[in-house]
Amino acid sequence: MSDAKVATGRQRPLSQIDMLTCEIEAGGLTGLGFSYTTRAGTPAQFAHVKEVGENLLGEDPADIGRIYERLLWAGASVGRSGVATQALAAIDVALWDLKAKRAGLPLAKLLGAYRDSVRVYNTSGGYLQAPIEEVKERAAQSLAAGVGGIKIKVGQPDMREDLRRLTAVREHLGDQTPVMVDANQQWDRASALRFGRAVEDLGLVWIEEPLDAYDAEGHARLAAALDTPIATGEMLSSAADLVRLIDLRAVDFLQPDVPRVGGITPYLKVAALADHAHLQVAPHFVMEIHVHLAAAYPRESWVEHIEWLSPLFEERLEIKDGRMLVPDRPGLGLGLAEQARGWLLDSVEFRDGDR
Repeated sequence: MSDAKVATGRQRPLSQIDMLTCEIEAGGLTGLGFSYTTRAGTPAQFAHVKEVGENLLGEDPADIGRIYERLLWAGASVGRSGVATQALAAIDVALWDLKAKRAGLPLAKLLGAYRDSVRVYNTSGGYLQAPIEEVKERAAQSLAAGVGGIKIKVGQPDMREDLRRLTAVREHLGDQTPVMVDANQQWDRASALRFGRAVEDLGLVWIEEPLDAYDAEGHARLAAALDTPIATGEMLSSAADLVRLIDLRAVDFLQPDVPRVGGITPYLKVAALADHAHLQVAPHFVMEIHVHLAAAYPRESWVEHIEWLSPLFEERLEIKDGRMLVPDRPGLGLGLAEQARGWLLDSVEFRDGDR
């Protein structure tokens, strides 16, 4: 898969996803959690878990907030963002999955669901390596399969090519289909403003990551200057960085990513502040977790449909009439597929008798 970072030579094409999974057993039930990286980082996450994981032993798994702080302090010397908290995300998600299972509820219901389904859009057909005819065909297939919106990648060295491809998709799908674009941080402030003004009449749902992910001030200026909404936040790996976007009114759609921001616990804190600021939330990737969190957010959200993780799990998410249905099974409603266990590269286990 190639996005703008590949087109501009910053990264290699994406060929695999590396996963860190966590299973926590307590009271005869097992909670499943996971984190991920692309291109680099999972061995570092795993090394961190091996050092701090034993701090879980003897704790009540229902006390998720206290456990999270205990794990943060156990690894305090390496900070509260990036690899350190992304490693904790797998543990934190497993604890929330376990808590919902103990309650006999889907995670969305445990958190307090506002709806039983969420709007869903598809990304995986709109990458830059795909010829425009393929992008159009796959977009139509996604809509026919029940997906509600289409996102395509932009941010090529020649912006005119972006505009040509985007116009072709809009004409192919019609004015009523929700369309988003994602520039993957490839523009400077002037270029992003120029693109935003050029596409104002296309009725885009949002322009995603037009600037460097950490340029909160630039995103704020862009959001103030354009009618088309701005979306960003997926690359940020701490709650504090996401809160800065909220404080500066730098986004219309905040896009936190549970594994990247450190788990469901920090995600929920950020989401509460986003709601207070009257923002919409469109969590990035990992639809298997985010369908529950989007259903429990007061404002109608979008969830990104990317099927890359599907081979890991026994179950499949259901999509109908432009919406993704929240699973009615307890917890996340997921179990690791037997084939996924065969892909195991390394593991560590902690038990009560270990110390």
